[in-house]
Amino acid sequence: MKIEVWSDFVCPFCYIGKRKLEKALESFPHTKNVSIEYKSYELNKDGEKNPGISIHEALSQKYGVSVEEARTMNENIAMQASEVGLQYHFDSMKPANTFDAHRLAKFAAKKGKGAEMTERLLKAYFTDSKLISDYATLVDLAEEVGLSREEAEEMLHSETYSFHVRADEKQAEEIGVQGVPFFVFNEKYAVSGAQPVEVFSEVLERVWQEQHEKPVLQSLNPQQSETTYCTDEGCEVKRK
Repeated sequence: MKIEVWSDFVCPFCYIGKRKLEKALESFPHTKNVSIEYKSYELNKDGEKNPGISIHEALSQKYGVSVEEARTMNENIAMQASEVGLQYHFDSMKPANTFDAHRLAKFAAKKGKGAEMTERLLKAYFTDSKLISDYATLVDLAEEVGLSREEAEEMLHSETYSFHVRADEKQAEEIGVQGVPFFVFNEKYAVSGAQPVEVFSEVLERVWQEQHEKPVLQSLNPQQSETTYCTDEGCEVKRK
């Protein structure tokens, strides 16, 4: 089974949704037969690399609410994150443009470390209060998951994987993704948002059963029609 996940590293519900899917997979008997591909999605393509403001101020400007109202919103999200074992430190979080982080994740996936890099980038932003648009920070994170510092740095100072990030975003637009996280199972079933674990479990079971059920042939011959066919005993015409 193939699962594609569109998400952004500064999306709080993307990290929560990731944990909920993982929780569902823990009790799924066919987890070893599931592959997950993380796709790029930017919530703010035009965002500055380092706005230099708090996440509360950023949300205040984005939604037209007071800083205190934004802080309350974030506190509620932090509570939801804690329910799945995540620690969100909104007070020290550093808003950032995520394009280069997505390029790094693509680079890591090419090296067989895509899942590890995705997890580390999310934790770096939400828990460790890292500036994930900073090249030095990204190189450190790459090294932490077992990638070459030199290769990561060389990649970041080039345009490599820019096309791959934009291709993911173009695909998201084509299939109608309007927000993240967005999960696609076997290129057929979509789940939008950080749904409850039970929803992911139900979808996993349904997709698995459909993928492995034996097809049942149905005759499309019109009623009362003549049919001609041959067997090892000869050819004949029969009326249904």
